[in-house]
Amino acid sequence: MQKILDQLNEFYREQLQRYGSTAQGVNWKDEHAQQVRFVQLLRLLENEKEPFTLNDLGCGYGALAEFMLQHGFQNFTFYGYDLSADMITQAQHTYSHFTQAHFVAIQSPQEMQEADYCVASGIFNKKLDLREFEFLPYILETLEVMHQKSRKGFAFNMLTSYSDKEKQRTDLYYASPTFFFDYCMRNFSKNIALLHDYQAYDFTILVRKL
Repeated sequence: MQKILDQLNEFYREQLQRYGSTAQGVNWKDEHAQQVRFVQLLRLLENEKEPFTLNDLGCGYGALAEFMLQHGFQNFTFYGYDLSADMITQAQHTYSHFTQAHFVAIQSPQEMQEADYCVASGIFNKKLDLREFEFLPYILETLEVMHQKSRKGFAFNMLTSYSDKEKQRTDLYYASPTFFFDYCMRNFSKNIALLHDYQAYDFTILVRKL
């Protein structure tokens, strides 16, 4: 797993150098594409009435923290984790005024602290030159960590295998929504939602544990 993490860290370091603190810097097409995914992930919190803590695994430059503030979320503590120390430094600088947000550079997902919720946006999209049998164990291991580190639930998105075949890229991972729905149902909770209706080339899975 560490080899994959090192490769991904190097890729995103180069993205940050090229595009800076933008959606493109974390490998989204544009800000709208990034925010569409945020909306779906945050449906995990739609019934939350109490103060809560949230881990954002692969937080990049911290855009989700600002998005949550702008969309009325209050009484939460945000923990952003990323493999890229450069990303974390940028996030700490950009959101130094946001005392509820904490950004931490990690070398593996296991270093996250436990929180009420955990979300991950886009971290399973880029497989570089790895083959599926190499990349899939990394995904499943990461999901297990997200499960272990979240008390109430977690959410993640992935590119869908239902994307047009002629538009699929060899450096990206296109996942079977039904496989991951079934995997989460069998291993994490019986309270699972699969969202595939927001007119994008990906899907979101919400895992509610309580």
